[in-house]
Amino acid sequence: QVQLVESGGGLVQAGDSLRLSCAASGVTFNIQVMAWFRQAPGKEREFVSGIRWSGGNTYYADSVKGRFTISRDSAKNTVYLQMNGLKPEDTAVYYCASRSRDGVPFTSKAYDFWGQGTQVTVSS
Repeated sequence: QVQLVESGGGLVQAGDSLRLSCAASGVTFNIQVMAWFRQAPGKEREFVSGIRWSGGNTYYADSVKGRFTISRDSAKNTVYLQMNGLKPEDTAVYYCASRSRDGVPFTSKAYDFWGQGTQVTVSS
């Protein structure tokens, strides 16, 4: 089992920045990929960004490319999402997820473990 705990959400204005963190604990040795998803009210959960634990390859949804940056600290088993230039449409609950297989799917069903989510609200 892997436990994921997100932090760093909040209420900001358009154009501001936030950094989300996700700390993994438990059976972490076989984590291959960690990712961020988000879900806005009335919408499906969508992929935001992912990172391969070995190699650090990063992947982004088109909607956040150039504004968001994912990174990891292997020593701390923590993944970060730096969000710059936030827009009202970025408002959602942001979830951290992990999977023990290689590859960075954009579908939520491919991930094994999830955090509880952290709310990000961007006002206009």
